Amino acid sequence: MKILETETEIKCQWTLVEKKLVRSIECDRIEWLRKNYLIEMARDNSEWLVLYKDPKDKRLWELYFEFSEMQGGGPPSLRNISEEEAITKYKL
Repeated sequence: MKILETETEIKCQWTLVEKKLVRSIECDRIEWLRKNYLIEMARDNSEWLVLYKDPKDKRLWELYFEFSEMQGGGPPSLRNISEEEAITKYKL
């Protein structure tokens, strides 16, 4: 369940099946990573973006919501970002 060195993005998907929203397995994985593995480093001013660090390889991961027009911002996703981008975006 941890993040592979080759991964750069993990996207949760919601699918409508018989009038019911079904979450992809990536949704559960993102939730597990956030609660049990990744270290929270910072939040942006809006509180919608969260910066995490992988304790093993020290890469930085950003939690974001790709579909802001949906209720609650839509499904969460994680993407690997550079240290330079993190410094700029999160005022580190």
